[in-house]
Amino acid sequence: MAGVRVGMTLPVMEPDLDATVLKSWAQAVDDGPFSALCWGERIAFDNPDSLTLLGALAAWTDRVQLVTTVIVPQLHDPVMCAKALATGDMLCGGRLTVGIGIGGRHEDYRAVGADPKTQTIRGMTERVEIMRRVWAGEKVTESVLPVGPSPARAGGPSLLIGTIGPKTVRSAAAWADGLAGTTLDLDVARQNELFDVARDAWAQAGKPAPHLATSFWFAFGAHGRDQVRRHLRRYMNWIPAEYVDAMAPTTGWSGSDDELASVLRAFEAIGTDEIHLIPTSADLDQVRRVADIVNDLA
Repeated sequence: MAGVRVGMTLPVMEPDLDATVLKSWAQAVDDGPFSALCWGERIAFDNPDSLTLLGALAAWTDRVQLVTTVIVPQLHDPVMCAKALATGDMLCGGRLTVGIGIGGRHEDYRAVGADPKTQTIRGMTERVEIMRRVWAGEKVTESVLPVGPSPARAGGPSLLIGTIGPKTVRSAAAWADGLAGTTLDLDVARQNELFDVARDAWAQAGKPAPHLATSFWFAFGAHGRDQVRRHLRRYMNWIPAEYVDAMAPTTGWSGSDDELASVLRAFEAIGTDEIHLIPTSADLDQVRRVADIVNDLA
């Protein structure tokens, strides 16, 4: 697809995962026309640890960009988080992009003993600054040597702000390279409004144009909407089930191959650089199906 790249998210929030499933997905995405292999972070949930998974994905893939969407720095010691990400960047040969966000669940903060009061833009930004200092080779501790290894990319991996909020986007212009957003209802006009906020904020900061990415859940076929609902019920377990059921009919996308192609073209038309598709099952066939659509659009 000439104007917009398409990435695929691992089914890390699905049940009954093992190394075989994850490796098969990673290699299928790496072999396909996809620009990125993505995965998100939760703590109080039955999903793989993001930083441990990064090491495996670095070994299982050779080509595709590895994108964490998102890491919540307040859930980690920032020096150790910087070391882990730099290690992953070194192992994958500089293919790492790090999405950063504040997270949406207090229980993840409580699970690791983090103060929920740090679940703020300021708390996130302070930790990002420490991580960037580590990647720059500065001594941020009283150790004899700085904390290494050095990331493959000078200054550290590319950083994206993971948010749907204009205020957070504006504040991230000082340190981020772009936006990794999410669209729940696939409202292209509303997404473009957020992109415009980013474009303006980056221009005011005197920086190059931001990388503009968004993501949405997807499912194919006549029963796709039920599949989306089942996924959301599991993933959004902090929301009462009746509320999830009420939002499920308009959240994410389901339909035919041609309909997905039309959605991708609509986002391409507003200048989207990359779309990260989020699966709602662990069925590997959907990766192959999306790959065919992306190849046809190229």
